[in-house]
Amino acid sequence: MEQTPVKHGGRYQVKYRGNECLNCGHPLELSDRYCPNCSQANSTKHLTIRDYFEEYFSDLVNLDTRLMRTLRVMLWQPGKITLDFIAGKRLSYANPFRLLLSLAIVYFLMLNFTKDFDRLDRYGSSPSERINLIPDLNLDPDDPQQQEAIAQLDSLPKGVLDSLGVKLPDSLGLKGQEGLGFKETIKETKRQKDSTILSNPLAYLENIKETGRLNRMLKKADFFLTLIDKDSVYTYEDAVEKHGLPYRQEDRFSFGFADSIDHLNRQPGSFVSQLISTIPFAIFLFLPLFTIFLRLVYIRKTYTYTDNLIFSFHSQSLFFILLIISFLVDAAFGVTSIGWFLLVFLVYLYLSMRRFYGQGWLKTTIKYLFLNTIFVILASVAAAIFLIGNALTY
Repeated sequence: MEQTPVKHGGRYQVKYRGNECLNCGHPLELSDRYCPNCSQANSTKHLTIRDYFEEYFSDLVNLDTRLMRTLRVMLWQPGKITLDFIAGKRLSYANPFRLLLSLAIVYFLMLNFTKDFDRLDRYGSSPSERINLIPDLNLDPDDPQQQEAIAQLDSLPKGVLDSLGVKLPDSLGLKGQEGLGFKETIKETKRQKDSTILSNPLAYLENIKETGRLNRMLKKADFFLTLIDKDSVYTYEDAVEKHGLPYRQEDRFSFGFADSIDHLNRQPGSFVSQLISTIPFAIFLFLPLFTIFLRLVYIRKTYTYTDNLIFSFHSQSLFFILLIISFLVDAAFGVTSIGWFLLVFLVYLYLSMRRFYGQGWLKTTIKYLFLNTIFVILASVAAAIFLIGNALTY
């Protein structure tokens, strides 16, 4: 348990020490500056305003001293801080977990406050401007995406296009129905599909019978997007009550996805801001998992899983320190320095692995490449999970 050094004077003088801890009741000797059971300082003197402010500023100075020592060793002696910490020199440095969490929060707060993502909201589109899940394509007859668009239109619930009198282009040329361009054909088909949905929502929903669950849920999401945009439906319960839809968990999930897409479409800046605020939690999601691979790669070492996790915390802390420095450099000089600082981190990580695990250049290089590959994969998966989760809860 960490203890904060105290002064010998003031209320910590020997004359104020007691024989029993005021916090937990543990027996004490007059020579005990702290309680060995709970670490509270041994002092019976009542706090005065002067005592309070002396302790407050003393804590700040002690914290600042540890933090500066941590940053100095971390920056100039790769791997040493982890070796010292697991060897028992813990009061000399900041707590690895708290340090990483604090740096991550500071960085993303800086990013949020200075980038003004709310400005992106002006680019959000209104319901009349969006084509929902049907892509807005360039008029290129050789573009393979146009074939995909045709496939999407052709896969609409059976009978929809026929009932509307819509005919798809005979070829992937520039002319569609009634002499319209291909893009206009897409928009007109979407408009008429929305009309069909609004004329009988229940019949349209029940006609979505895709075999694959994901494909079926996407079709239902597109259906609910139309109700949200065109029919003033705000909740799934609104849709069920207003149109007599069956209450199904799959449909409820599809509605939630549609509602998130609608918010994203209208306020993209707010979505990006919320996404960024969750990234620190994504880091703490995959770091413990990554440490399992780190432990397996160095299985012959005597380090425990916790030792390897501390190494991961220190490495990621240095990464955020470099990100913060890069951000400040970019803001001060109007340059883009992230690439250089990323290179510095990669070199630092390699040197840190060599010092901490004590292996040669060849073994370290092989394990370095393997672990970085695993790291990128896990980071991508974690980012995807949080991106999807953020979209579904936005």
